[in-house]
Amino acid sequence: MAHTHRSTAGYGIPDERPAGWKDQAARYALLPLRLFLGITFVYAGIDKLTDSAFLSATRPGSIGETMNAVRDSSAVPWLVDLALKNPEGFGYAIALGELAVGLGTLVGLLARLAALGGALISLSLWLTVSWQTDPYYYGNDLAYLMAWLPLVLAGASVFSLDALLRARRRRTP
Repeated sequence: MAHTHRSTAGYGIPDERPAGWKDQAARYALLPLRLFLGITFVYAGIDKLTDSAFLSATRPGSIGETMNAVRDSSAVPWLVDLALKNPEGFGYAIALGELAVGLGTLVGLLARLAALGGALISLSLWLTVSWQTDPYYYGNDLAYLMAWLPLVLAGASVFSLDALLRARRRRTP
């Protein structure tokens, strides 16, 4: 008979779960966040790559127009100036970066590196585009940055190519 964990903490109702259920639940705890971030970043990358206005230097809704608009209110104006040297190239870099991060996160390949990439993209957007958002909690880039950090620390332990590769290495003598 398997050991069970009994707890009366949940409103006096016994908690009868197999021993080790917390470890098993913890392995799956970041899966919803991983799916959300992966899907969102894939979508964001594809959306940018298919939007000709975004990839323009000067058109309304372009990355160039956005960078010009936030230049003086940015926390790191030198980064905006760098982007403004080649707005189209910067737009492609952001879009392709988001796509790579999203795909890596979804399939769990180099998951910590993908999450770090997502965190860096979110950090750069927070310090430039949404830095002037007041109060800060109205901006979403800081929230995305914070959402990436658990995945940077934990990686993708389930349903991932990283986990499959780890298991394969353990079986190979």
